[in-house]
Amino acid sequence: MTADILTVEGLRKFFTVKRGFPNPKTVTVRALDGVSFTVKQGEAFGLVGESGCGKSTAGRAVLRLIEPDAGTIRFAGQDVHALDQSGLQALRRKMQIVFQDPYASLNPKRLIGKTLAEPMQVHGLAKGKDLDQRVAGLLAEVGLPQEAARRYPHEFSGGQRQRIGIARALSVEPELVIADEPVSALDVSIQAQVLLLLRGLQEKRGLSYVFVSHDLGVVRWFCQAVAVMYLGRIVERGPLPRMFDEPLHPYTQALRGASPVPDPKAKVQMMRIEGEVPSAANPPSGCHFHPRCPHAMERCKAEYPAWKELGQGRGVACHLFDQ
Repeated sequence: MTADILTVEGLRKFFTVKRGFPNPKTVTVRALDGVSFTVKQGEAFGLVGESGCGKSTAGRAVLRLIEPDAGTIRFAGQDVHALDQSGLQALRRKMQIVFQDPYASLNPKRLIGKTLAEPMQVHGLAKGKDLDQRVAGLLAEVGLPQEAARRYPHEFSGGQRQRIGIARALSVEPELVIADEPVSALDVSIQAQVLLLLRGLQEKRGLSYVFVSHDLGVVRWFCQAVAVMYLGRIVERGPLPRMFDEPLHPYTQALRGASPVPDPKAKVQMMRIEGEVPSAANPPSGCHFHPRCPHAMERCKAEYPAWKELGQGRGVACHLFDQ
């Protein structure tokens, strides 16, 4: 049985913001409200949901780029939240991130070679000629020429910049990569190339991914397991492709029904999700999805459903599965 590389339990992160004019009031935004999931060694685990559901916040909280308010994060059995500064720096070698916007995540005034060399220098992995050879090797591994090291970020296309972001994450030889919407800002043809690159790196290096995305087609092709998030909570979790072949939660069913199928001959009736996503600062009572759910009952309006493990790696939070 494959060992777990990452275990997240009860992760919470609340933000306080001021809203209203001319007399602003302080409100609490429940970005993450008890998120739990497990990633196995060598697995690509997807976090999906509509914009604002908290999936990117969850990815960054795992790395402690955002400090969580509560919950436990264990990487290979090690408590991430309990680490001091030196312990966290050592852990950075094993856990890295690829950001959504490759241009915003690169220093526009720094040569690409310097950008890739700096992490290796910080962790004492290489110096001198060995450092230059490693930079050239990283560029080749992500499909870029060696002379790219002597150029600036603005001289590359969006897809090339994302390859550079991937190379930077690989520079310290991590075991887990948080991929935060890594292809959403790219053209469709370029998306395919980057996804094939990430899949090849997974097989070659034995990488594990937490793959954050709103694109169900991408997640279904790339990931082996997925968790569906809604308003800061996971509402369903399970292996692929079964999760999308037989979705259990009404929200998962709606997401699948609203996702186009890349087959012109397939007869698919698109489903529309009624209503807008509620504010995380003022979520609905009971089940947060009940104002938009076609199966909502009176109980859904008053009581949030408990999490139910259904076997074979599947779980759901819905009153329809109480019995």
